[in-house]
Amino acid sequence: MTSPHFHAVIWIDHREARVFHFNPHEADKLVLHADNPNRHIHHHRAIGSGHDPEDQHFLRQAMEAIADAGVVLIVGPGQTKHVFEKFVAEHDPALKAKIAAVETADHPTDNQIVAHARKYFKAEDRTTPQTK
Repeated sequence: MTSPHFHAVIWIDHREARVFHFNPHEADKLVLHADNPNRHIHHHRAIGSGHDPEDQHFLRQAMEAIADAGVVLIVGPGQTKHVFEKFVAEHDPALKAKIAAVETADHPTDNQIVAHARKYFKAEDRTTPQTK
């Protein structure tokens, strides 16, 4: 996704990722769905490590959706947001450097996600140059 917007926010859980590239007045939205949305990434089992493996395809799609952003905020419930941050760090260290923060957000509306990110970056932008 090529976007003219510098900022991006991604809300991610084990079922979907909602990606917004935005500026103060508009936002572009992309929704991605996991291949197996009923499977939790960290679903406990009696045998093995206690964790299902990550959905690599889903995480890669999410990573590609934010790749052209200048700075990214990751939000979401549970552990998937941290799994995603680790995936980005392992597969694209340059993109990992663009992640401003990882925050917990239960199940906000799209408007709430974008409003939160705008507020976050309004304060952050005072000290961060906007260059890709």
